[in-house]
Amino acid sequence: MSTIYIMEAANLFCGDHDPTASKHLTLTELQLPALQEMYQDHHAGGSRVQIEVAVGIQKLEPTFKLAGWDPDLLTRFGLGASRASVFTAYGVVRDKRTGVAHEAKAIMEGRLGKVEADTFQRGEMMGHGYAINEVMHYELWFADREKLYWDFYSTDWRLDGVSQNDDERRILRIPTTG
Repeated sequence: MSTIYIMEAANLFCGDHDPTASKHLTLTELQLPALQEMYQDHHAGGSRVQIEVAVGIQKLEPTFKLAGWDPDLLTRFGLGASRASVFTAYGVVRDKRTGVAHEAKAIMEGRLGKVEADTFQRGEMMGHGYAINEVMHYELWFADREKLYWDFYSTDWRLDGVSQNDDERRILRIPTTG
């Protein structure tokens, strides 16, 4: 049966599930990373028509915007932060047909690579935009079901919990870890 799912609210934890890392009071925008394949054009010598061939997936770059200043988050920026951080986003997604609220969850491991302050204008709230770069791990869950999983170090890529590259990892003798 057809329905429509609408995101009604979101929260972001910068530093996993530490309750003090919740951004629910200042989060104004959350952009999950674009999922975009990379293609290479190919025009075979014996073909009249050029084709494109999928050769991978572009880097993941989630962004978010917070109202006001966040001095604690600034310390996670750049090369001074020796390790990647875990960012966990939660969303309330409502099924408009049934009224049931579902949890959407994205787990992203990367570096806080960009902090961009809004222009200050008297009488308006100044905020900051942030980008998570060097993403090495990404999970997307909907209603307690894993929809997408990718991990750079294990090279695992799963859709709906099913590995998409077990054969490749087996042939290349890459250990299965998860």
